Amino acid sequence: MNQTLIVKIVKSGNRFNAFDRDGNKITGKIPTGPRKIAYEAGKALRYEWDDQTGEVFGKSKSGWDMVSMDEYERSDLPEVPTNVEIPEGHVEIVDFIHDSYKLKPKGLVMPELKWKYLIRSAVRGKNIMMTGPAGSGKTMAAKAAVTALGRPDFYFNLGATQDPRASLIGNTHFSKEKGTFFSESLFVTAIKTPGAVILLDEISRAHPDAWNILMTVLDEGQRYLRLDEADGSETVSVAEGVTFIATANIGNEYTATRVMDRALMDRFIIVEMDVLDADREHGLLRYMYPSVDSDLLRSVAEIADKTRTELLSETPRISTAISTRATVEISGLLFDSFSLVEAAEVAVYPFFSNDGGLDSERTYIKQLIQKYVGDSSDGEELFNEQEIENATS
Repeated sequence: MNQTLIVKIVKSGNRFNAFDRDGNKITGKIPTGPRKIAYEAGKALRYEWDDQTGEVFGKSKSGWDMVSMDEYERSDLPEVPTNVEIPEGHVEIVDFIHDSYKLKPKGLVMPELKWKYLIRSAVRGKNIMMTGPAGSGKTMAAKAAVTALGRPDFYFNLGATQDPRASLIGNTHFSKEKGTFFSESLFVTAIKTPGAVILLDEISRAHPDAWNILMTVLDEGQRYLRLDEADGSETVSVAEGVTFIATANIGNEYTATRVMDRALMDRFIIVEMDVLDADREHGLLRYMYPSVDSDLLRSVAEIADKTRTELLSETPRISTAISTRATVEISGLLFDSFSLVEAAEVAVYPFFSNDGGLDSERTYIKQLIQKYVGDSSDGEELFNEQEIENATS
C-alpha cells in the first residue's frame, strides 16, 4: 500500500529543520539540499513509497519532491469505507422530510425548501433558530413543525422571563413538613423527556443569565444542565432525541432585544423567515379573509410592502415597518366592518413615532395610507384638526 509523508521546513540559525504534521522533527532523514531549496521556494516536501516493497515513487533522486504548503496544511483525509450500510430507518426519515410540505399550514407562507430544512433539522435533533422581522411567522412556523412531528412539546417564552434561574432550573423552598427542598422547573422536565421538541420563544430578548444557563444544554458535546453553580453539583443530561427550536428578532430596529452572544448563536442552525412581497402578502390575506374585498386587502398588502421598502432605503423616514402580524390584524378589523382609516388608527399608527410634527414617522405613514384611502373613506379624515392647523400655519 502506498504511504505518503509531507513535511514543512523551518529555518533555525543556519539549519533547515523538517517537521511532520504531528510536530515530529525528522531533519536527519532528509538531505540538506532539498530542505534548503524547499524553504527558499516556500514549499513543503513530500515522500511517497510502497510500504510492502519499499519502492519510492518520488521524481527526485532523494525521493523528496517539493509540493505546495497547502498539501501540508490540509488535514489527512479519512479512508473511505468500502462496505457502506444505510442506517435502519433512513429511507423512512428521508421520505417523511420530503413529503412533509403537505403538513405545512396553508396560512404559513414559507418556501418548500426552508420548510423541509426546518423539518429535517428537527428530525435530526439539531438546535434550530428561526430568525426574521417581528410578525414574519417565526413562532407560527416553529409551532407548525412541532405539530408536524407529533412529538412531546414544551413552550418557554424567554422574553418574558424575569428570573432565568427559577424558570430554567428551579427554586429552593422551605416547608415545615419537608424542610428545605429543591423543586425542579418545567424546563428540567422538558429536557429529560426523550424526543421532546422544546420551543424557546424570543431568545433574543432573554436575560444574559438565561443564555449562560443554556450554553451547556445546547452544546452538542455537553448537553447537560447544572442544577447549581458550584463545582461538582448535580447535573441533568438532555434526553436522547430532544430538539430545541428558538425564535429571535435580530437587527438594530428591535430595541427590546439584546446583542446575542456569538457562542450561543453558533450552537444553532439558522432558518430565516422571508419578508413577504406585496403579492404573497395579498395572497395570505385573501386566504385568511376571503370575504373581505380583494382590492382592499391588496391596499393593505401594498402599504405594508412600501414601509418595508422605505425601511431598507439609505435614509429611511421610519424606524420600523408594518409586519405581517399587523396586516393580518388590519384585515381582521376590515372583516369586522372597520374602515381602513379606523383600522390604521388603532393597528398601525401606535407603532410609529409622532415626534417631529410634519416630519414625524406617523405623518409619513398617514400620507402613505391617504393614497390608498382615496374617496372610499366616506369623509373620514386621516389628520386631526391640530395636525391640519400645524400643516397650514
